[in-house]
Amino acid sequence: MKTISADVVVIGGGPAGLAAALAAKEAGVESVIILERNVELGGILQQCIHHGFGLHRYREELTGPEYAQRFIDEVEAADIDVQLETMVLEITQERIVYAMNSQEGMMRIQAGAVILGMGCRERTRGALRIPGQRPAGVLTAGAAQRFVNIDGYVPGKEVVILGSGDIGLIMARRFTLEGAKVNAVVEIMPYAAGLTRNVVQCLHDFNIPLHLSSTVVNIHGRDRLEGVTIAQVDDSWTPIAGTEQYLSCDTLLLSVGLIPENELSLQAGVIMDPVTSGPKVDHRLMTNIEGVFACGNVLHVHDVVDYVSQEAELAGRAAAQWLLSRSASRQADVTVKAGEGVRYVVPHKVDRQGDARLFLRVRQPQDNVVLDVGGLFQLKQRSVRPSEMIQVKLSKKIMDKLDGNTLTISIQQEVKAVG
Repeated sequence: MKTISADVVVIGGGPAGLAAALAAKEAGVESVIILERNVELGGILQQCIHHGFGLHRYREELTGPEYAQRFIDEVEAADIDVQLETMVLEITQERIVYAMNSQEGMMRIQAGAVILGMGCRERTRGALRIPGQRPAGVLTAGAAQRFVNIDGYVPGKEVVILGSGDIGLIMARRFTLEGAKVNAVVEIMPYAAGLTRNVVQCLHDFNIPLHLSSTVVNIHGRDRLEGVTIAQVDDSWTPIAGTEQYLSCDTLLLSVGLIPENELSLQAGVIMDPVTSGPKVDHRLMTNIEGVFACGNVLHVHDVVDYVSQEAELAGRAAAQWLLSRSASRQADVTVKAGEGVRYVVPHKVDRQGDARLFLRVRQPQDNVVLDVGGLFQLKQRSVRPSEMIQVKLSKKIMDKLDGNTLTISIQQEVKAVG
């Protein structure tokens, strides 16, 4: 077995891994290795050929491959070691990474710090337990995106999409542009799960129906999908008898959520958050294992790649700082909790003596609300949506006002003055 060492090992060469590796290198770390199981860097961005990337970071619209290429070029210029087609098998609590590829065989890498950037995977039909046969034509939206954008195959001509996640919305437009007929997008929640801009640009602009508070209750067809039955659901997501509707289709796309890819994290003993399905981290994005950091979709699912890069850079800088001056690293002493109306907040702990950035999502769409940050200050929000992540900046000056060791973030209705 080949044994090597590196200051920082980044697992995953997608947008999170690329940004984290660059930030660590720029912060003064000498040796950085990126381990990527695919044949190229860029992760999911390589199949996202639509525009809309880079609006926050570069103030211009880029496609996914264009956004990824900017980071790939910087990684090459920074002389960062990249191992492609490399499968990571295990991470130990001593930060030993076991990986293998066809060139080096089995490798044992002793890392000073490890950054987890494995991204996420799609929830499949098996997790939904949809009744019916098992015909060809049922696939995830991401798989269909790869078929169309990279392999050049259109997997169907008449489509129904279950779930209104961003990939599903984008594929509704993509199939329409390829000449297929998208009969409906079916969403179990009473609101769309994707970004508002994608609902407008991908559904409204192409006159594609969106069925809210509805789901697929049966799949028809033996060898090839012939159609699906949808029905409205009540508040407990139970189908309502008498509301069934048959939709003809030869393809059913599933856009029903993403799951952070944390098998390696669990194997290493990282403590997970049951809400985000990602690791619990502090203000440095460090997990409960010293020297192991997490960022991007493996930590919590993001809606905008610019925020993935921003978060990953924080993890990269923090890993470098921890590695170069461990005795000077600050400990998190304030627990952050999600209060009323808030689904989750990341990070889970922050340092009272330093600055921090919080990422959070609300439970349901609301208009004209106030985001209360532990009673320290409030932020007026014209509208909040579960699909749109909110960022909150904390400073030492603000944290000095906190009484106690718990900071609760909550949503409150805005109280308007009378008279």
